[in-house]
Amino acid sequence: MTPKLPPTALFINRELSWLEFNARVLHEATDPRVPLLERVKFLSIFSTNLDEFYMVRVAGLRRKVAQGMAQYPPDGLTPAEQLAAIRRRVSELLARRDACLYGQLLPLLASNGIELKRMSELSPPEWMAVDEFFESQVFPVLTPLAVDPGHPFPYISNLSLSLAVELRDPDQGTEHFARVKVPRSLPRLVPTGTPHHFVPLEELIGANLPALFPGMEVLRWFAFRITRYSDLDLGQIDQMEDLLDTVEQQVFRRRFGEVVRIELQEGMPEGLRTLLLEELNDVETQAVSALTLDDVHEGGRLLELGDLMALTQLELPELKDAPFTPLVPGVLRDTARSIFDIVRERDLLVHHPFQSFDASVERFIEEAARDEHVIAIKLTLYRTSGDTEIVTALADAAQAGKQVAVLVELQARFDEVNNINWARTLERYGVHVAYGLPGLKTHCKTALVVRRDPDGVVRRYVHLGTGNYNSKTARLYTDIGLFTANASIGSDASDLFNALTGFSRQRLYRKLLVAPANMRARLLSLIEREAAHARAGRSARIVAKMNALVDPETIGALYAASQAGVDIALIVRGICCLRPQVPDVSERIRVQSIVGRFLEHSRLFYFANDGQAEYYIGSADWMPRNFDRRVEAIVPVEDPALHAPLRALLDTCLADNRQAWDLAADGTYTQRRPLDDEPERATHRILLRDPWGQVHEGVREAPPTEDEQLLMRTTEHSARW
Repeated sequence: MTPKLPPTALFINRELSWLEFNARVLHEATDPRVPLLERVKFLSIFSTNLDEFYMVRVAGLRRKVAQGMAQYPPDGLTPAEQLAAIRRRVSELLARRDACLYGQLLPLLASNGIELKRMSELSPPEWMAVDEFFESQVFPVLTPLAVDPGHPFPYISNLSLSLAVELRDPDQGTEHFARVKVPRSLPRLVPTGTPHHFVPLEELIGANLPALFPGMEVLRWFAFRITRYSDLDLGQIDQMEDLLDTVEQQVFRRRFGEVVRIELQEGMPEGLRTLLLEELNDVETQAVSALTLDDVHEGGRLLELGDLMALTQLELPELKDAPFTPLVPGVLRDTARSIFDIVRERDLLVHHPFQSFDASVERFIEEAARDEHVIAIKLTLYRTSGDTEIVTALADAAQAGKQVAVLVELQARFDEVNNINWARTLERYGVHVAYGLPGLKTHCKTALVVRRDPDGVVRRYVHLGTGNYNSKTARLYTDIGLFTANASIGSDASDLFNALTGFSRQRLYRKLLVAPANMRARLLSLIEREAAHARAGRSARIVAKMNALVDPETIGALYAASQAGVDIALIVRGICCLRPQVPDVSERIRVQSIVGRFLEHSRLFYFANDGQAEYYIGSADWMPRNFDRRVEAIVPVEDPALHAPLRALLDTCLADNRQAWDLAADGTYTQRRPLDDEPERATHRILLRDPWGQVHEGVREAPPTEDEQLLMRTTEHSARW
């Protein structure tokens, strides 16, 4: 059926959809069902999320407006219209954030013995404690910077907190302006000597400004903060002789990107606001797009709320989520047995953080480094943690004479410096390091181990996942990984690495869906196959779990499948540009988002295929950048024994009535609530008991055994699907 609406009415704006995701993050900070310090964590995450949104997305829109670019997204909003809509929505969200912080969280923290005090509220012993800290730790690193004809307005770094200080010369009666940077090298929340009582560092500095300006009268001071354009401009470079050198140069230049936002402490007088606005506009980099009052945000007493994350490190377990220990999959508990013997017998799925990352992924790489039968190790690194065992294992393997090749993605946003350092470290240990393909980010999560097994056969062992080889995020993000010795997948992995490290232009793959080679076309064909089944009266259904759904062509295919009769359930954590439940267009499509204790990061796709179900996992969201400008890999999970846990996971997500939000056709989200007689089904709580999920009434007191899990999955879920 032909849609009756204009094409632009069928798409939700990408930027506004992202803001709705961040609104769901903020909601966790306001929800009394969430432990208090976890609420503080979500408020902090909301704020740092918004920082990145301005550094990249808003900054990019401002550049388009300044350059007169008439680039329209599928929803039809011009860059200027998007900026106006963003300002309105952000204003609402900031008001909600401040109401949450000052009206809810700070009073609740105080009632639990955690206080952010003003200097005037300190007791004499506390004054002595913070004064000693100022004299010994703070004063030596402060640099007051005057602004006058002999002292130009100083450079201000991105996201740094500063004090704007008004002074008077008592001898001449003249007033002056100075800027003092709040050092990032010091704790933002200064202990007062009373347990869990702190004073913000900027207030400690403000109270001691006379020591920085002896002989001058300090009239008043206010905190402010700026946000700069911080994306890399590699697409603007015609020829790159050395990618690593180019990225280093771009990272350095990013420090001087134009200012896109100014945050001011409450109460800053108009004259001081005007001075800051004029001075920040009167610099060369700001010629791209002048700042206006629309780009000035007034906060409350505190700016840079991401620093409140420090409070979540307090030893107050009663105010946090209960700790948990990731489970080790049963087949991996026998550490005396080679992981390669285990994977050679049958494919293995793991689900992080509910199942151990170090006992599975890290063990896979570490054992490969030690195993005398392993010939070669190849790995993609997009983001990795500073204490990772994986990088150490790769270096050890190279030192032991194994062939080790690592694709390090230098363009992983805001991890560029970290990845450059790791690349150089690996090279020093003899690892072959490549930086990927020109114009493409390497985002796939793939490890390949080539081993001459004791029977003399050379086999490929592969891990493909949805998340990074990063031990820190593996404790915070939900991700799925597949270990396999499947020969076809192993051959595809070899072809993929050859394309990444050599001059191959491989486009044909046996099993893998690889972007930009064949992924979009393969996914579109899978969607169309479900539509064909539905038109023929056969069983047809699609369930897709991802972080973002933006690609217009894929959205159009989903609309067509819905109109053909396919039931479609989409679990989209963040941006979703598809409008569900539009009459005659998407009536059979339901969209939900899950936000909770862990960051939903896994990508999992199910196609009913008239009873011959197919499951896929991988690194790619359904976005133009993933299909066209990144190297991505999606792998089919072909072992029927592994379908039940994947089905259980999707069932658990779809049945959630605590963490799930439903998307309406108008772009708004509504959080689900259990009915009065209905048990609460929170996805992450269920997965902490069973890493693959249980959909049943009530909650077990103890996790079931693996045999019980398998029995439940193959009986309960097979009937439902």
